[in-house]
Amino acid sequence: MGTSGRLLDASALRDWAHIVVSDLITHIDEINRLNVFPVADADTGANMLFTMRAALAEADAVGAASVARVAAALSSGAHNGARGNSGVIVSQILRGIADVTAEAAADGALPAIDAVLLAAALWRGVELVIASMGGAEVPGTIVSVLRAAAAAVEQCAGTGETLAQAVTAAGDAAVVALEKTPEQLAVLADAGVVDAGGRGLVVMLDALRSTLTGHTPTRSVYEPAPRPLLAEAPARPAPQFEVMYLLTGCDAAAADTLRDRLAELGDSVAIAAAPSQSYSVHVHTDDAGAAVEAGLTAGQLSRIVISALSSGANGLPAGSWTRERAVLAVVDGDGAAELFAGEGACVLRPGPDASPGSAPAADISAHQLVRAVVDTGAAQVMVLPNGYVAVEELVAGCTAALGWGVDVVPVPTGSMVQGLAALAVHDPASQAVDDGYTMARAAGLPGTGRCVRLPSGR
Repeated sequence: MGTSGRLLDASALRDWAHIVVSDLITHIDEINRLNVFPVADADTGANMLFTMRAALAEADAVGAASVARVAAALSSGAHNGARGNSGVIVSQILRGIADVTAEAAADGALPAIDAVLLAAALWRGVELVIASMGGAEVPGTIVSVLRAAAAAVEQCAGTGETLAQAVTAAGDAAVVALEKTPEQLAVLADAGVVDAGGRGLVVMLDALRSTLTGHTPTRSVYEPAPRPLLAEAPARPAPQFEVMYLLTGCDAAAADTLRDRLAELGDSVAIAAAPSQSYSVHVHTDDAGAAVEAGLTAGQLSRIVISALSSGANGLPAGSWTRERAVLAVVDGDGAAELFAGEGACVLRPGPDASPGSAPAADISAHQLVRAVVDTGAAQVMVLPNGYVAVEELVAGCTAALGWGVDVVPVPTGSMVQGLAALAVHDPASQAVDDGYTMARAAGLPGTGRCVRLPSGR
Protein backbone atom coordinates (compact mmCIF):
# COMPACT_ATOMS: atom_id res chain seq x y z
CA MET A 1 0.00 0.00 0.00
CA GLY A 2 1.05 3.59 -0.48
CA THR A 3 1.70 6.15 2.25
CA SER A 4 -2.01 7.00 2.36
CA GLY A 5 -2.92 3.45 3.37
CA ARG A 6 -6.39 2.00 3.79
CA LEU A 7 -9.38 3.91 5.12
CA LEU A 8 -10.35 3.06 8.69
CA ASP A 9 -13.95 2.31 7.80
CA ALA A 10 -16.28 -0.29 9.31
CA SER A 11 -14.63 -3.18 7.50
CA ALA A 12 -11.12 -2.07 8.47
CA LEU A 13 -12.13 -1.52 12.10
CA ARG A 14 -13.49 -5.06 12.29
CA ASP A 15 -10.37 -6.40 10.54
CA TRP A 16 -8.25 -4.57 13.10
CA ALA A 17 -10.01 -6.38 15.93
CA HIS A 18 -9.35 -9.72 14.21
CA ILE A 19 -5.65 -8.88 13.88
CA VAL A 20 -5.44 -7.72 17.50
CA VAL A 21 -6.81 -11.06 18.68
CA SER A 22 -4.36 -12.96 16.47
CA ASP A 23 -1.38 -10.84 17.54
CA LEU A 24 -2.26 -11.04 21.24
CA ILE A 25 -2.27 -14.82 20.90
CA THR A 26 1.25 -14.56 19.46
CA HIS A 27 2.48 -12.31 22.28
CA ILE A 28 0.44 -13.65 25.19
CA ASP A 29 3.32 -15.44 26.92
CA GLU A 30 5.63 -12.44 26.57
CA ILE A 31 3.02 -10.08 28.04
CA ASN A 32 2.13 -12.47 30.86
CA ARG A 33 5.79 -12.78 31.89
CA LEU A 34 6.01 -8.99 32.26
CA ASN A 35 2.99 -8.82 34.58
CA VAL A 36 4.06 -7.61 38.03
CA PHE A 37 1.69 -4.67 38.60
CA PRO A 38 -0.75 -4.30 40.27
CA VAL A 39 -0.49 -8.04 41.09
CA ALA A 40 2.13 -10.43 39.76
CA ASP A 41 -0.40 -13.01 38.59
CA ALA A 42 0.89 -13.40 35.00
CA ASP A 43 -2.47 -12.90 33.31
CA THR A 44 -2.36 -9.48 31.62
CA GLY A 45 -1.91 -10.94 28.15
CA ALA A 46 -4.68 -13.47 28.68
CA ASN A 47 -7.06 -10.84 30.06
CA MET A 48 -6.47 -8.47 27.14
CA LEU A 49 -6.94 -11.34 24.70
CA PHE A 50 -10.20 -12.60 26.21
CA THR A 51 -11.59 -9.07 26.37
CA MET A 52 -10.75 -8.44 22.71
CA ARG A 53 -12.31 -11.78 21.79
CA ALA A 54 -15.54 -10.68 23.44
CA ALA A 55 -15.35 -7.35 21.60
CA LEU A 56 -14.71 -9.05 18.27
CA ALA A 57 -17.59 -11.49 18.73
CA GLU A 58 -20.06 -8.64 19.14
CA ALA A 59 -18.58 -6.69 16.22
CA ASP A 60 -18.84 -9.74 13.97
CA ALA A 61 -22.45 -10.21 15.04
CA VAL A 62 -23.57 -6.81 13.73
CA GLY A 63 -22.60 -7.73 10.15
CA ALA A 64 -22.60 -4.95 7.57
CA ALA A 65 -22.84 -1.71 9.53
CA SER A 66 -21.43 1.78 9.80
CA VAL A 67 -18.05 2.47 11.36
CA ALA A 68 -19.82 4.02 14.37
CA ARG A 69 -21.97 0.90 14.80
CA VAL A 70 -18.95 -1.41 14.64
CA ALA A 71 -17.11 0.78 17.15
CA ALA A 72 -20.14 0.64 19.46
CA ALA A 73 -20.25 -3.15 19.16
CA LEU A 74 -16.55 -3.46 20.00
CA SER A 75 -17.09 -1.25 23.04
CA SER A 76 -20.18 -3.13 24.22
CA GLY A 77 -18.59 -6.54 23.74
CA ALA A 78 -15.48 -5.53 25.66
CA HIS A 79 -17.53 -3.98 28.46
CA ASN A 80 -19.65 -7.10 28.90
CA GLY A 81 -16.73 -9.50 28.49
CA ALA A 82 -13.93 -7.58 30.24
CA ARG A 83 -11.58 -9.86 32.09
CA GLY A 84 -9.25 -8.58 34.79
CA ASN A 85 -7.97 -5.08 35.41
CA SER A 86 -6.32 -4.91 31.99
CA GLY A 87 -9.54 -6.04 30.33
CA VAL A 88 -11.43 -3.17 31.93
CA ILE A 89 -8.79 -0.77 30.58
CA VAL A 90 -9.10 -2.23 27.07
CA SER A 91 -12.86 -1.78 27.26
CA GLN A 92 -12.40 1.90 28.05
CA ILE A 93 -9.99 2.41 25.15
CA LEU A 94 -12.58 0.89 22.84
CA ARG A 95 -15.29 3.02 24.41
CA GLY A 96 -13.18 6.08 23.57
CA ILE A 97 -13.34 5.10 19.90
CA ALA A 98 -17.07 4.42 20.16
CA ASP A 99 -17.85 7.72 21.88
CA VAL A 100 -15.96 9.85 19.38
CA THR A 101 -17.32 8.07 16.31
CA ALA A 102 -20.87 8.29 17.68
CA GLU A 103 -20.50 12.04 18.19
CA ALA A 104 -19.08 12.49 14.68
CA ALA A 105 -21.80 10.34 13.11
CA ALA A 106 -24.48 12.39 14.86
CA ASP A 107 -23.42 15.38 12.75
CA GLY A 108 -23.87 13.44 9.52
CA ALA A 109 -22.68 10.37 7.67
CA LEU A 110 -19.28 9.12 8.88
CA PRO A 111 -17.64 6.84 6.28
CA ALA A 112 -14.33 6.40 8.13
CA ILE A 113 -12.17 7.50 11.06
CA ASP A 114 -9.44 10.00 10.15
CA ALA A 115 -6.36 11.11 12.11
CA VAL A 116 -8.24 13.92 13.86
CA LEU A 117 -10.94 11.55 15.09
CA LEU A 118 -8.42 8.90 16.11
CA ALA A 119 -6.50 11.43 18.20
CA ALA A 120 -9.73 12.48 19.89
CA ALA A 121 -10.66 8.83 20.46
CA LEU A 122 -7.33 8.01 22.12
CA TRP A 123 -7.52 11.07 24.35
CA ARG A 124 -11.07 10.10 25.28
CA GLY A 125 -9.72 6.66 26.13
CA VAL A 126 -7.13 8.24 28.44
CA GLU A 127 -9.91 10.12 30.27
CA LEU A 128 -12.11 7.04 30.58
CA VAL A 129 -9.32 4.77 31.83
CA ILE A 130 -8.33 7.27 34.52
CA ALA A 131 -11.97 7.74 35.51
CA SER A 132 -12.46 3.97 35.82
CA MET A 133 -9.54 3.87 38.26
CA GLY A 134 -11.10 6.54 40.45
CA GLY A 135 -9.39 9.54 38.87
CA ALA A 136 -5.87 8.70 40.08
CA GLU A 137 -3.29 8.01 37.37
CA VAL A 138 -0.26 5.86 38.19
CA PRO A 139 2.72 6.85 35.97
CA GLY A 140 4.50 3.98 34.29
CA THR A 141 1.38 2.02 33.39
CA ILE A 142 -0.61 1.52 30.20
CA VAL A 143 -2.03 5.04 30.65
CA SER A 144 1.43 6.55 30.12
CA VAL A 145 1.82 4.57 26.91
CA LEU A 146 -1.68 5.52 25.75
CA ARG A 147 -0.93 9.21 26.39
CA ALA A 148 2.17 9.04 24.22
CA ALA A 149 0.24 7.40 21.39
CA ALA A 150 -2.56 9.97 21.58
CA ALA A 151 -0.09 12.85 21.53
CA ALA A 152 1.68 11.40 18.49
CA VAL A 153 -1.54 11.02 16.51
CA GLU A 154 -2.66 14.51 17.52
CA GLN A 155 0.63 16.00 16.32
CA CYS A 156 0.38 14.21 12.98
CA ALA A 157 -3.23 15.29 12.55
CA GLY A 158 -2.23 18.88 13.24
CA THR A 159 0.37 18.87 10.48
CA GLY A 160 -1.92 17.25 7.92
CA GLU A 161 -0.25 13.83 7.80
CA THR A 162 -2.23 10.78 6.73
CA LEU A 163 -3.90 8.37 9.11
CA ALA A 164 -1.37 5.68 8.19
CA GLN A 165 1.49 8.02 9.09
CA ALA A 166 -0.25 8.98 12.33
CA VAL A 167 -0.77 5.35 13.33
CA THR A 168 2.87 4.56 12.55
CA ALA A 169 3.95 7.47 14.73
CA ALA A 170 1.62 6.31 17.50
CA GLY A 171 3.17 2.86 17.63
CA ASP A 172 6.71 4.24 17.67
CA ALA A 173 5.87 6.78 20.39
CA ALA A 174 4.21 4.04 22.42
CA VAL A 175 7.39 1.96 22.32
CA VAL A 176 9.45 4.91 23.57
CA ALA A 177 6.98 5.45 26.41
CA LEU A 178 6.89 1.72 27.17
CA GLU A 179 10.65 1.58 27.62
CA LYS A 180 10.47 4.48 30.08
CA THR A 181 7.92 2.76 32.32
CA PRO A 182 10.55 1.17 34.63
CA GLU A 183 11.84 4.69 35.34
CA GLN A 184 8.35 5.76 36.42
CA LEU A 185 7.22 2.78 38.49
CA ALA A 186 9.58 1.26 41.03
CA VAL A 187 7.95 -2.18 41.04
CA LEU A 188 8.77 -2.51 37.32
CA ALA A 189 12.38 -1.49 37.85
CA ASP A 190 12.72 -3.91 40.75
CA ALA A 191 11.42 -6.75 38.56
CA GLY A 192 13.45 -5.73 35.51
CA VAL A 193 10.40 -5.43 33.24
CA VAL A 194 8.42 -2.92 31.22
CA ASP A 195 4.71 -2.52 31.90
CA ALA A 196 2.73 -5.54 30.68
CA GLY A 197 -0.40 -3.58 29.79
CA GLY A 198 1.68 -1.05 27.89
CA ARG A 199 3.25 -3.88 25.91
CA GLY A 200 -0.21 -5.15 25.07
CA LEU A 201 -1.21 -1.68 23.88
CA VAL A 202 1.80 -1.61 21.54
CA VAL A 203 0.51 -4.87 20.06
CA MET A 204 -2.89 -3.25 19.50
CA LEU A 205 -1.38 -0.16 17.85
CA ASP A 206 0.90 -2.23 15.63
CA ALA A 207 -2.13 -4.29 14.60
CA LEU A 208 -3.81 -1.05 13.49
CA ARG A 209 -0.74 -0.17 11.45
CA SER A 210 -0.83 -3.62 9.87
CA THR A 211 -4.53 -3.21 9.07
CA LEU A 212 -4.03 0.12 7.33
CA THR A 213 -0.66 -0.38 5.62
CA GLY A 214 -0.10 -4.12 5.40
CA HIS A 215 3.17 -3.70 7.31
CA THR A 216 3.82 -5.03 10.82
CA PRO A 217 6.89 -3.49 12.48
CA THR A 218 9.51 -5.64 14.16
CA ARG A 219 9.63 -4.92 17.88
CA SER A 220 11.92 -6.06 20.65
CA VAL A 221 10.87 -9.09 22.66
CA TYR A 222 10.72 -7.94 26.26
CA GLU A 223 11.81 -10.37 28.94
CA PRO A 224 12.30 -9.90 32.68
CA ALA A 225 15.92 -8.86 33.25
CA PRO A 226 18.06 -11.16 35.42
CA ARG A 227 18.38 -9.78 38.92
CA PRO A 228 20.93 -10.52 41.64
CA LEU A 229 19.59 -12.35 44.67
CA LEU A 230 19.33 -9.77 47.44
CA ALA A 231 17.89 -9.94 50.91
CA GLU A 232 14.50 -8.28 50.69
CA ALA A 233 11.90 -7.26 53.22
CA PRO A 234 8.86 -9.53 53.18
CA ALA A 235 6.34 -8.30 50.65
CA ARG A 236 2.85 -7.32 51.74
CA PRO A 237 0.59 -10.34 51.14
CA ALA A 238 -1.41 -9.94 47.96
CA PRO A 239 -5.21 -10.24 48.06
CA GLN A 240 -6.54 -13.77 47.59
CA PHE A 241 -9.36 -13.15 45.12
CA GLU A 242 -10.24 -11.21 42.00
CA VAL A 243 -13.94 -10.29 41.87
CA MET A 244 -15.69 -9.00 38.76
CA TYR A 245 -19.32 -8.39 37.90
CA LEU A 246 -21.61 -6.28 35.76
CA LEU A 247 -23.79 -3.80 37.63
CA THR A 248 -27.05 -2.27 36.39
CA GLY A 249 -29.78 -0.18 38.00
CA CYS A 250 -27.11 2.02 39.55
CA ASP A 251 -26.57 5.77 39.21
CA ALA A 252 -23.24 7.62 39.31
CA ALA A 253 -23.54 8.50 43.00
CA ALA A 254 -24.13 4.87 43.97
CA ALA A 255 -21.19 3.82 41.80
CA ASP A 256 -18.95 6.29 43.65
CA THR A 257 -20.16 4.92 46.98
CA LEU A 258 -19.44 1.39 45.77
CA ARG A 259 -15.94 2.43 44.71
CA ASP A 260 -15.24 3.77 48.20
CA ARG A 261 -16.52 0.56 49.79
CA LEU A 262 -14.44 -1.66 47.48
CA ALA A 263 -11.35 0.44 48.23
CA GLU A 264 -11.88 -0.43 51.90
CA LEU A 265 -12.09 -4.13 51.02
CA GLY A 266 -9.10 -4.38 48.67
CA ASP A 267 -7.18 -2.76 45.85
CA SER A 268 -7.03 -2.62 42.03
CA VAL A 269 -10.54 -1.17 42.10
CA ALA A 270 -11.93 -0.35 38.66
CA ILE A 271 -15.50 0.69 37.89
CA ALA A 272 -16.01 1.38 34.20
CA ALA A 273 -19.23 2.93 32.96
CA ALA A 274 -20.94 2.12 29.67
CA PRO A 275 -23.33 4.39 27.73
CA SER A 276 -26.09 1.91 28.60
CA GLN A 277 -25.85 2.95 32.28
CA SER A 278 -24.21 -0.30 33.28
CA TYR A 279 -20.89 -0.69 35.04
CA SER A 280 -18.09 -3.24 34.86
CA VAL A 281 -16.71 -3.71 38.37
CA HIS A 282 -13.31 -5.15 39.33
CA VAL A 283 -11.48 -5.52 42.66
CA HIS A 284 -8.74 -7.62 44.27
CA THR A 285 -9.73 -8.54 47.82
CA ASP A 286 -9.51 -11.08 50.62
CA ASP A 287 -13.28 -10.86 51.18
CA ALA A 288 -14.98 -11.80 47.93
CA GLY A 289 -18.34 -12.17 49.63
CA ALA A 290 -18.27 -8.61 50.95
CA ALA A 291 -17.29 -7.31 47.50
CA VAL A 292 -20.33 -8.99 45.96
CA GLU A 293 -22.62 -7.84 48.78
CA ALA A 294 -21.42 -4.26 48.23
CA GLY A 295 -22.53 -4.53 44.62
CA LEU A 296 -25.92 -5.89 45.65
CA THR A 297 -26.56 -2.75 47.69
CA ALA A 298 -25.79 -0.60 44.63
CA GLY A 299 -27.89 -2.34 41.98
CA GLN A 300 -28.49 -5.59 40.12
CA LEU A 301 -25.55 -7.92 39.46
CA SER A 302 -24.82 -10.30 36.60
CA ARG A 303 -21.79 -12.18 35.29
CA ILE A 304 -20.28 -12.55 38.75
CA VAL A 305 -16.80 -14.08 38.43
CA ILE A 306 -14.65 -14.85 41.48
CA SER A 307 -11.15 -16.14 40.74
CA ALA A 308 -8.29 -17.12 43.02
CA LEU A 309 -5.19 -14.95 42.62
CA SER A 310 -3.06 -17.74 44.09
CA SER A 311 -3.12 -21.51 44.32
CA GLY A 312 -5.42 -21.39 47.34
CA ALA A 313 -4.97 -21.67 51.07
CA ASN A 314 -4.56 -25.40 51.03
CA GLY A 315 -1.67 -25.26 48.57
CA LEU A 316 -3.21 -27.59 46.03
CA PRO A 317 -0.99 -27.64 42.95
CA ALA A 318 -2.39 -26.61 39.59
CA GLY A 319 -3.50 -29.56 37.51
CA SER A 320 -4.43 -31.77 40.48
CA TRP A 321 -8.04 -32.07 39.28
CA THR A 322 -9.51 -34.92 37.30
CA ARG A 323 -11.11 -32.64 34.69
CA GLU A 324 -11.02 -29.04 33.56
CA ARG A 325 -14.66 -27.98 34.01
CA ALA A 326 -17.94 -29.25 35.41
CA VAL A 327 -21.48 -27.99 35.88
CA LEU A 328 -23.04 -28.34 39.34
CA ALA A 329 -26.84 -28.05 39.39
CA VAL A 330 -28.95 -27.80 42.54
CA VAL A 331 -32.16 -29.72 41.78
CA ASP A 332 -35.11 -31.26 43.57
CA GLY A 333 -36.90 -34.48 42.68
CA ASP A 334 -35.74 -37.78 41.20
CA GLY A 335 -36.89 -36.93 37.70
CA ALA A 336 -35.12 -33.58 37.69
CA ALA A 337 -31.95 -35.15 39.05
CA GLU A 338 -31.97 -37.74 36.28
CA LEU A 339 -32.63 -35.06 33.66
CA PHE A 340 -29.74 -32.82 34.73
CA ALA A 341 -27.38 -35.75 35.23
CA GLY A 342 -28.32 -37.05 31.80
CA GLU A 343 -27.18 -33.73 30.34
CA GLY A 344 -23.79 -34.12 32.01
CA ALA A 345 -24.27 -32.02 35.15
CA CYS A 346 -23.24 -32.99 38.65
CA VAL A 347 -26.27 -32.82 40.94
CA LEU A 348 -26.72 -31.44 44.45
CA ARG A 349 -30.13 -32.03 46.02
CA PRO A 350 -31.79 -30.08 48.87
CA GLY A 351 -32.66 -31.91 52.05
CA PRO A 352 -35.88 -33.91 52.44
CA ASP A 353 -37.61 -30.93 54.09
CA ALA A 354 -37.03 -28.62 51.11
CA SER A 355 -40.11 -26.78 49.99
CA PRO A 356 -39.60 -25.34 46.51
CA GLY A 357 -43.21 -24.19 46.35
CA SER A 358 -42.69 -21.80 49.25
CA ALA A 359 -39.13 -20.97 50.24
CA PRO A 360 -36.58 -22.82 48.12
CA ALA A 361 -33.85 -20.27 48.62
CA ALA A 362 -32.99 -21.47 52.12
CA ASP A 363 -32.30 -25.12 51.43
CA ILE A 364 -28.60 -25.40 50.53
CA SER A 365 -25.93 -24.14 52.92
CA ALA A 366 -22.53 -22.76 51.95
CA HIS A 367 -20.92 -25.83 53.52
CA GLN A 368 -22.98 -28.20 51.37
CA LEU A 369 -22.23 -26.15 48.28
CA VAL A 370 -18.46 -26.03 48.72
CA ARG A 371 -18.36 -29.77 49.43
CA ALA A 372 -20.29 -30.46 46.22
CA VAL A 373 -18.09 -28.08 44.21
CA VAL A 374 -14.89 -29.77 45.35
CA ASP A 375 -16.42 -33.24 44.86
CA THR A 376 -16.92 -32.54 41.14
CA GLY A 377 -13.16 -33.00 40.77
CA ALA A 378 -13.01 -30.06 38.34
CA ALA A 379 -10.72 -27.03 38.31
CA GLN A 380 -13.60 -24.83 37.12
CA VAL A 381 -17.22 -25.25 38.18
CA MET A 382 -20.29 -23.55 36.73
CA VAL A 383 -22.90 -23.46 39.53
CA LEU A 384 -26.63 -23.48 38.70
CA PRO A 385 -28.38 -22.60 42.01
CA ASN A 386 -31.86 -22.90 40.43
CA GLY A 387 -33.50 -20.94 43.25
CA TYR A 388 -32.38 -23.32 46.02
CA VAL A 389 -29.42 -21.30 47.34
CA ALA A 390 -29.71 -17.96 49.13
CA VAL A 391 -27.39 -15.27 47.75
CA GLU A 392 -25.28 -15.06 50.90
CA GLU A 393 -24.86 -18.85 51.00
CA LEU A 394 -23.98 -18.91 47.30
CA VAL A 395 -21.31 -16.23 47.69
CA ALA A 396 -19.89 -17.81 50.84
CA GLY A 397 -19.79 -21.28 49.29
CA CYS A 398 -18.17 -20.13 46.05
CA THR A 399 -15.61 -18.09 47.97
CA ALA A 400 -14.75 -21.01 50.23
CA ALA A 401 -14.32 -23.27 47.20
CA LEU A 402 -11.67 -20.89 45.90
CA GLY A 403 -9.64 -21.80 48.96
CA TRP A 404 -9.40 -25.26 47.41
CA GLY A 405 -8.03 -23.80 44.20
CA VAL A 406 -11.31 -24.10 42.27
CA ASP A 407 -12.49 -21.26 40.03
CA VAL A 408 -16.25 -20.94 40.48
CA VAL A 409 -18.69 -19.20 38.12
CA PRO A 410 -22.20 -18.86 39.61
CA VAL A 411 -24.83 -18.66 36.86
CA PRO A 412 -27.96 -16.68 37.87
CA THR A 413 -30.63 -19.38 37.46
CA GLY A 414 -33.72 -18.85 39.59
CA SER A 415 -35.51 -22.07 38.65
CA MET A 416 -34.81 -25.52 37.26
CA VAL A 417 -36.28 -24.46 33.92
CA GLN A 418 -33.73 -21.65 33.74
CA GLY A 419 -31.05 -24.11 34.80
CA LEU A 420 -31.92 -26.42 31.90
CA ALA A 421 -31.82 -23.47 29.50
CA ALA A 422 -28.34 -22.57 30.75
CA LEU A 423 -27.15 -26.18 30.65
CA ALA A 424 -28.32 -26.51 27.04
CA VAL A 425 -25.76 -23.92 25.86
CA HIS A 426 -22.90 -25.00 28.13
CA ASP A 427 -19.68 -25.20 26.10
CA PRO A 428 -16.78 -26.80 27.99
CA ALA A 429 -14.39 -25.94 25.15
CA SER A 430 -14.88 -22.17 25.59
CA GLN A 431 -13.26 -19.99 28.23
CA ALA A 432 -15.07 -20.17 31.58
CA VAL A 433 -15.99 -16.48 31.54
CA ASP A 434 -17.42 -16.79 28.02
CA ASP A 435 -19.26 -19.98 28.96
CA GLY A 436 -20.76 -18.34 32.04
CA TYR A 437 -21.90 -15.30 30.07
CA THR A 438 -23.60 -17.45 27.42
CA MET A 439 -25.28 -19.62 30.04
CA ALA A 440 -26.48 -16.57 31.98
CA ARG A 441 -27.99 -15.06 28.85
CA ALA A 442 -29.80 -18.31 28.07
CA ALA A 443 -31.14 -18.49 31.61
CA GLY A 444 -32.42 -14.94 31.38
CA LEU A 445 -34.46 -15.42 28.21
CA PRO A 446 -38.20 -14.80 28.62
CA GLY A 447 -40.65 -17.66 28.75
CA THR A 448 -39.15 -19.52 31.70
CA GLY A 449 -41.15 -20.76 34.66
CA ARG A 450 -40.68 -22.50 37.98
CA CYS A 451 -40.77 -26.24 38.59
CA VAL A 452 -42.81 -27.03 41.70
CA ARG A 453 -43.11 -30.38 43.44
CA LEU A 454 -46.80 -31.14 44.02
CA PRO A 455 -48.00 -33.36 46.87
CA SER A 456 -48.71 -36.95 45.93
CA GLY A 457 -52.08 -37.48 44.33
CA ARG A 458 -52.28 -34.00 42.85
